Amino acid sequence: MFERLVPKLRVNTVFDINLEGLYLQGYRGIITDLDNTLVGAKAPLATPELVLWFDKVKQLGFKLVIVSNNNMNRVSRFAAPLNIEFVHRARKPSNAPFHKAMKLMNLEPEKTIVVGDQMLTDVYGGNRLGLFTVLVLPISLEDEGLGTRINRRIEQIALTRLRKRGLWHEEEQQE
Repeated sequence: MFERLVPKLRVNTVFDINLEGLYLQGYRGIITDLDNTLVGAKAPLATPELVLWFDKVKQLGFKLVIVSNNNMNRVSRFAAPLNIEFVHRARKPSNAPFHKAMKLMNLEPEKTIVVGDQMLTDVYGGNRLGLFTVLVLPISLEDEGLGTRINRRIEQIALTRLRKRGLWHEEEQQE
């Protein structure tokens, strides 16, 4: 169980992901979380830097879908101006939203990347389906809701166990 919480890659932010390298490895689609992955949980719109990142993602040839546990209003207000498809009220880590996103992109699991800030939702959900999982550091912890705060405490317990088992090493994170 704990092994499924370990991402394939850890980076500080989405901007630190080697998109070119992943594209050369055959990945063609990115499923990304929204809150605390792309912007803070209370930030309504993409930053100029993030808009440029989305442009780079598309220019490289990746397809992109936002998959968020948040509500329709929150996700659509962020995604619609950017012309990005999304899945709201996803109930990650369940399989359905990941399958739906892959269907929207017309891609198989072995060509799909999941990017998120939570081990219990994004990483666990992606790993169960054999997707390439990328864990980013959360952007704004103080803006998180109760459910996410509970998840963070559970993640700390899981991290302690993963470290004891030699499955989590701090130096693995790429910058």
